[in-house]
Amino acid sequence: MHLHSYRLKNYRRLRDAHIELASDISIFVGSNNSGKTSATQAIMMFLSGSKDRFTLFDFSSHTWKQLNALEAADHADDATAEIPSIALDLWFEVNAADLYLVMPILPSTAWEGSMVGMRVELAARSPSELLKRFRERKAVVTEKAAALPDGAGDYKPWPKSLADYLEKELHNEFELRYSVLDRARFNTALVEDVGYSPAPLAGEVSGAAVLRSLVRVDCLNAQRHLADPASRTDGGSGRSEDLSRRLSRFYERNLIQREEDHTALRALFNSEAGLNDHLKDVFKDTLDRIANLGYPGLNNPRLEIKSALNPASVMSQDAKIHYVLGDGEDATRLPDSYNGLGFKNLIYMVVEILDIHEKWKAEEEKRAPLHLIFIEEPEAHLHAQLQQVFIRNVLSLVKENEEGAFASQLVVTTHSPHILYERGFAPIRYFRRHADSDQTTHVLNLSAFQAGDSPKDRLFLQRYLKLTHCDLFFADAAILVEGNVERLLMPIMIEREAPTLRSASLCILEVSGAFGHRFKELIEFLGITTLIVTDIDSVTAKPTPDPVDKDSEEDEEVEFEVPDDEEGKPAKKRYGKACLPSVDNAETSNQTLIKWLPKKRLINDLLKADAAEKTADITGSEPAKVLVAYQVATHVAWGGATLSVCGRTLEEAFGLENAEWCQHVERKNVGLKLKKVPSDVAALAEGLHKRVGGKHFDKTKFALEVMASGAEAWTTPKYIRDGLSWLAKQVSLEVVQEAQAVVGAVEAVQAEAK
Repeated sequence: MHLHSYRLKNYRRLRDAHIELASDISIFVGSNNSGKTSATQAIMMFLSGSKDRFTLFDFSSHTWKQLNALEAADHADDATAEIPSIALDLWFEVNAADLYLVMPILPSTAWEGSMVGMRVELAARSPSELLKRFRERKAVVTEKAAALPDGAGDYKPWPKSLADYLEKELHNEFELRYSVLDRARFNTALVEDVGYSPAPLAGEVSGAAVLRSLVRVDCLNAQRHLADPASRTDGGSGRSEDLSRRLSRFYERNLIQREEDHTALRALFNSEAGLNDHLKDVFKDTLDRIANLGYPGLNNPRLEIKSALNPASVMSQDAKIHYVLGDGEDATRLPDSYNGLGFKNLIYMVVEILDIHEKWKAEEEKRAPLHLIFIEEPEAHLHAQLQQVFIRNVLSLVKENEEGAFASQLVVTTHSPHILYERGFAPIRYFRRHADSDQTTHVLNLSAFQAGDSPKDRLFLQRYLKLTHCDLFFADAAILVEGNVERLLMPIMIEREAPTLRSASLCILEVSGAFGHRFKELIEFLGITTLIVTDIDSVTAKPTPDPVDKDSEEDEEVEFEVPDDEEGKPAKKRYGKACLPSVDNAETSNQTLIKWLPKKRLINDLLKADAAEKTADITGSEPAKVLVAYQVATHVAWGGATLSVCGRTLEEAFGLENAEWCQHVERKNVGLKLKKVPSDVAALAEGLHKRVGGKHFDKTKFALEVMASGAEAWTTPKYIRDGLSWLAKQVSLEVVQEAQAVVGAVEAVQAEAK
């Protein structure tokens, strides 16, 4: 048996989030404040069986508006009013052999299938009575405030609003309810039928007890407070602890299996006897002096000093962990404080997981068949290799030695691309923030993305993202760039043209125009605002290739695909050689421009495309958008004349828009200075095209020389400048909307409170 999935409603920013779990390990990823921790805390709170752990601020912000609407509604509607609630639906996957474990939550004797469900809901005991008590209380205090000598004025006593009332009375007015869910009344996405009302859990056993009999939940928190004693400023341990103390506690909890070690017990007995004789001799004079003062007297007990070598406390109090350098008795032994936090943190997590696993196993008859373990941010203090070692081996720590009904599931929340590198797409659950007025989050299952219709593209993406460390899953926005030159220069261009982007979490991926379109489905699936910076890649195209001439020094032909004129037919092959964008009937070989945006292949059409044609909304992820930026015609001044021209690549566009700077003799190392001074703009464009396309042009050296020259010396090409300006507005819009939503919700509560 395992937890297939769970759905949270009205819990913090998880307004309606369905989270599917793998049977072994799931990895929660997403940008900060996307709801990953909330998704783990919710289960902990509901399974505690205590409503006292909840507060009004655990309700999603949109429910506060609903509460205010109820307060303003007519009193006659109180009988049918619906007070917002927080709900957790748990769906368990059960095989025939484990069916006996879930008998209390079977919807009926006619149940069929492999999935059973249970709902836990924090709901009002009686909505009508709640509203009645609130209105009565508010009427009384309003009357008393009005009767003050100087009147109420701006003073508003509690409860100022329904939300204010519930902030204090939530635990008295709300209760936890447990219901059995019928899988037949839910669709494939586990969304219930309209009007469906689950049956309350029946039987003498409480709902909390039934739930605890099915699953035990433990959490290894991100803040493990593991610190080096030397770094403490208060002179004591504070909230931190060292490895020795943690391992001692583990020993104490698992002492039963060691009590029969009579060899160790005999050694302790002999030590205790010798220590008692020593203490008797040392304290004899002191006790005699006390006796001279009249104690113990006739009926008082005598004083005796004895050792307290309790076998159960020796390991838990006096044992210390040491790091051994070398072999044998002459090896150097250092205390645990002499090792780095990373290594100590790794050992700490392993011991903690073993400890909670042993406690679960020790429950024996009361042992729940499923053990759900949440591990928050295991990457703390760990370098990349240790992160991968941990995630690679963590399942072995909770593996059962024998086949049976008992199983463990792990859920890891992380910001580490190295952990994703080790596990791939399948276990990833991506938390996607929506910058709407209610601050919501959707949770996406990347195993569904991996099993889609284009396995070849998904295999490519998984391998590629491994190489680039999967930063995409933690970004506020992405920039897909053409090549290494763009990747090197983009941070400088951002600093110059859109400095506000430096405060955003950006992922810059080098994808090339030939492969950029393969990211389309992933970008749309994740719903990340994306800027694509690519080349127009103009070619003179034809349907068949030229005969191969190995001795020819002309540019090699490129092979690319274009959609067939008839819908539904496979793409057609085209062949072409690089040319200036100004060549008649030139086409693009860039698959991103052909297949993604703006879906045009003729250079003239690409140059005429407006901003709307280069932009696309990401459906379901509003306001996330995608914009493609490629070379455009710009006014270039040279030789006393100005002409509108377009470069084919970044290097050509850079050379045209920085003509004077690039052609100066001091910039020869940049690589764009022509041997012969061009006579006009057209000659400059032609010369740059040949220079950049030549076999001896070093693109990486070009980028490094531009970087070394200083950011103020040159101008960013217009198409990149415009693209970064657009991205800065998009990211700013999302940040502002998110901040406004939070501030607005808080101000609404404060306004009602006043």
